[in-house]
Amino acid sequence: MKLKYLSTALLLLSSLVSAQSFIYITDQVDIPMRSEKVFGDNIVRSLSSGSKMAILQATEDGWTQVKFEGSTGWIISRYLSNNPPARAQLEKLRQTYNANKLILIKLAKRKTELESEVQSLKVANNKLSIKTSKSIAEKGHIEDIYKDALKLEHSNEKLITKNLQLKAEIQLLKNNNTATQDSSSRNWFIVGSFVLFFGILIGFIFPNFVNRRRY
Repeated sequence: MKLKYLSTALLLLSSLVSAQSFIYITDQVDIPMRSEKVFGDNIVRSLSSGSKMAILQATEDGWTQVKFEGSTGWIISRYLSNNPPARAQLEKLRQTYNANKLILIKLAKRKTELESEVQSLKVANNKLSIKTSKSIAEKGHIEDIYKDALKLEHSNEKLITKNLQLKAEIQLLKNNNTATQDSSSRNWFIVGSFVLFFGILIGFIFPNFVNRRRY
């Protein structure tokens, strides 16, 4: 039995790297922490399975001095282990599993929300594509109207220029007509003057000529 305790103590000593290494209670029942390395009325407190404590020293007689939450005492080495007990590990794994399950539920909910947002974005993108297509068509129509307007403006400029030329020609014709009328009036005035002159001249000469023939 002493050889078994010695082997356990040596195993614990070989696994220690410093005075602040940690070990765990392995048994499923509460293990007493004693103030001395003897059995008797010297229990400092009881530690449940999975309790984590700091190793102060391990002896060859099967006892290990530990520190737990400010309490220092001795525990039989065979009740200690470098790893948490399977039940504690299972409970930790269960807690991790539950936490991961909650995370998965939240992620699944978030995934659904993101899928809904993606679907909404797709609908909005389709509407935007349709609107963009309409805008492009309207832009092309406006460009065609603008080109037609430029053509009309160019034609209008030609018509204005032609109209000005016609006005100039009409004014020239009017001026020529006025000049012709003035020239014709002067010519008729001259002819009338000559006719009147010859009439007066004949009026004086013809009576004298007649009177001379009578005598």
